[in-house]
Amino acid sequence: MLNLSVILEDSARRYPGKDAFLFMDTGLSFAQVNAAANQVANGLRNLGIQPGDKVALSCLNLPYFPILYYGILKAGAAVVPLSVLLKRREIAYHLQDSDAKAYFCFEGTPQLPMGEEGFSGFQEASDCEHFFLITAKPDSPSPIDGVKTLGMFMADQPATFLTEMTGADDTAVIIYTSGTTGKPKGAELTHSNLMLNAVLSADLVKTQSEDIQLIVLPLFHIFAMTVLLNAGVYRGATSVLLPRFDAGAVLGLMHRHGVTVFAGVPTMYWGLLNYQEDPAAVKAARAKLKICVSGGASLPVEVLKGFEAKYRVPIIEGYGMSEGSPVVTFNHQDQERKPGSIGTPVWGVEVMIADEHDNPVAPGEKGQLLYRGHNVMKGYYKRPNANAESLKGGWMHSGDIAIMDEDGYYFIVDRTKDMIIRGGLNVYPREVEEVLMEHEAISLVAVIGVPDKECGEEIKAFIVLNKGAQATEEGVIAWAKERMAAYKYPRQVEFVRELPMSATGKILKKELRQMEAGKIKK
Repeated sequence: MLNLSVILEDSARRYPGKDAFLFMDTGLSFAQVNAAANQVANGLRNLGIQPGDKVALSCLNLPYFPILYYGILKAGAAVVPLSVLLKRREIAYHLQDSDAKAYFCFEGTPQLPMGEEGFSGFQEASDCEHFFLITAKPDSPSPIDGVKTLGMFMADQPATFLTEMTGADDTAVIIYTSGTTGKPKGAELTHSNLMLNAVLSADLVKTQSEDIQLIVLPLFHIFAMTVLLNAGVYRGATSVLLPRFDAGAVLGLMHRHGVTVFAGVPTMYWGLLNYQEDPAAVKAARAKLKICVSGGASLPVEVLKGFEAKYRVPIIEGYGMSEGSPVVTFNHQDQERKPGSIGTPVWGVEVMIADEHDNPVAPGEKGQLLYRGHNVMKGYYKRPNANAESLKGGWMHSGDIAIMDEDGYYFIVDRTKDMIIRGGLNVYPREVEEVLMEHEAISLVAVIGVPDKECGEEIKAFIVLNKGAQATEEGVIAWAKERMAAYKYPRQVEFVRELPMSATGKILKKELRQMEAGKIKK
């Protein structure tokens, strides 16, 4: 038997009165969270939810998320975490595709059809049997007639529950990939996948029970779910929850609670680096901060250097993906750290840089990053053809282009689908972006390929300038031309106020391509 929820049960025994989660002025102890999760599990059992059934969850970074997450696991069901930014049609697709039997949705989800008639139609379209609304206050009445709230669902349920005997290879979570090509696919992650990755993450970050970690990364995303939520609960650390990223709010919570561990995506570090409204807040926030972790996308070296100089704390970069539970490689703290590198493989995971025939390439040569080990997903839910392609030969094919240096450190170059082919030559946007970020006027940049009659594809850079800085398209192009090979530098530049980003802070190049194709207005 192995059930991921044992990490909560164990910490509830070891640290019953200790704060597990802090949100605004509310603190919930490990014992309280465990008891509430037991109520959820009892409620699911009464609904007829069986081990192996799927239960979907849309919730911001609120205490309700871990309560429902571990309660679903205790019942032996699989959690299907969904982004709170999904549209109504997308929610229905995910519920149908995952075969979800029940769905818990935060009432503040903007796309939720709140009218009784609209919700009824949505319920029919999703094929999901049970719906519950997560209200801001547990005792709040339901905003939709006939639809129960989480508070109503948990009312009078016992606070004790005998956890279902799931197996190590049973599915614990189905997490949907971003769907940059085709419709999103659900990666089935097992109890052992997530348990081992949580333990590894706690060891890599050196998380301890006395640590205070700030979780602003969305809990519905695998990065926060494993590296912060599960690793923190496993170690008995306290987690401060923040639903949305705001640099000032992050710094305020760091100072108020003495945050020691922070994890974010590159755009968050960019936001904190460029925060200038209150210099005293920066000084106060960094007083207790001991380590930062970056993942989700490649962190520009200039942002890393600037942040570390300003906040006087190291950023440790790692690499992962939903299909890897997620951590694959990491810059281990007891080894040399190379800026720009995603580090070396974590314990029990093998990594190979391969050519188009899945043969290993020499150090320094570019190829697709493949990996295998205990972290690799069970497979994509109901996608045998996709599994055959992605898990060919027993290796997970990441779709990322990388190199390994002579010391065994790995560096991500780009995504295979992001690669630009200009005049028959391969151009990797990440490489172009790194050079452009060195320009004194440039704050953030995203590079894509745009159709071109002569070259097939041309290189275009979308640029956000530093506050108060000025630059011209011609000037940036000339500057880049001096620093890059003739086939690499951008021929087109567009200055923008901001770049489109996902709920997890990733730059959405797909939307930039759509803008260029005229599918959506700029």
